[in-house]
Amino acid sequence: MTRQYNFCAGPAALPTAVLERARDEMLDYRGRGLSVMEMSHRSADFTAIAERAEADLRELLAVPDNYRVLFCQGGATMQFSMLPMNLLGSGGRANFIQTGIWSKKALVEAQNLGMACHVAADTDAEGNLAVPRPDALDISDDAAYLHYAANETIGGLAFDYVPRTQRSDGAAVPVVGDLSSTILSGPIDVSQFGIIYAGAQKNIGPAGLTLVIVRDDLLDQAQAVMPGLFSYRAMASAGSMVNTPPTYAWYLAGLVFEWLKNDIGGLAAMSAINQRKADKLYTAIDDSGLYANPVASHNRSRMNVPFTLADARLDGEFLREAGDAGLLNLKGHRSVGGMRASLYNAVPEAAVDALTAFMADFEQRKG
Repeated sequence: MTRQYNFCAGPAALPTAVLERARDEMLDYRGRGLSVMEMSHRSADFTAIAERAEADLRELLAVPDNYRVLFCQGGATMQFSMLPMNLLGSGGRANFIQTGIWSKKALVEAQNLGMACHVAADTDAEGNLAVPRPDALDISDDAAYLHYAANETIGGLAFDYVPRTQRSDGAAVPVVGDLSSTILSGPIDVSQFGIIYAGAQKNIGPAGLTLVIVRDDLLDQAQAVMPGLFSYRAMASAGSMVNTPPTYAWYLAGLVFEWLKNDIGGLAAMSAINQRKADKLYTAIDDSGLYANPVASHNRSRMNVPFTLADARLDGEFLREAGDAGLLNLKGHRSVGGMRASLYNAVPEAAVDALTAFMADFEQRKG
């Protein structure tokens, strides 16, 4: 079987080496005579898998000791509810930077729960083509935290800084970052965040797992009454095993962490590869007369590259021919149309080379 190049925004490509190892361990994990999917999450074997995965993640991201790592369920979307329920128990308002569909969904969910919210910045009127500059953020005097999406997967808009904010009384405001599309794509300073969360199905592993990294002092800011499975404190106290966790997704995430450490050489090496991939594709777009990307250059995402064709009537033909050439899942999100190539960690550089070569040939024939 020949694997094709998968540019899906999520569930996204997984490293071939990880899939091969999972295949080899599928029926018989290390001579135990059963699959990881079949073993108890309380067993010594799975406990070792979980502990190794967390240790490798902590090493990759240099997670400080005063942060807990939680392996949760429900997708990143569930965090839209969990965050205000865990952080607004002592009062104050949730502040939001609204730069696209996913950051807006986080805001709307908090509002639907009846939580006190404040919009610190909103770029919707400008088409969400650039992020607000740090001095444009309007932080409320009662801000309990500031939420932002570091990378808008659909619009291909990425922050080029981590917001660092204070209230008018000088108190630091914890920053909550949705890093679903960018986590593990390069080094980050975890200490700049109060909470980081990320759905697994882009750079971590398969869908069904959500990673949350939370600073210790934020574990006890929750509402008095809330579902037990929504409590960060409960999850931290139980080692992410309040109930049966998504064990196989956790195991696969651990294999991805090992791949990043041992095969790639860490996040600095991964970042260099990702930068080369993004540079190649944006150059192909910018140097063409057929393709376009409107996002401000300093806010272009390395992970999700949307682009349009000058003649939208060619979209169907482009996608059809791309599929025939082994370039899969290039159709843009249904809400915006056009094309989108997601260049997550597991997408090899050769995939981008093949895509840009196809784009040049298509433009020569159709442009």
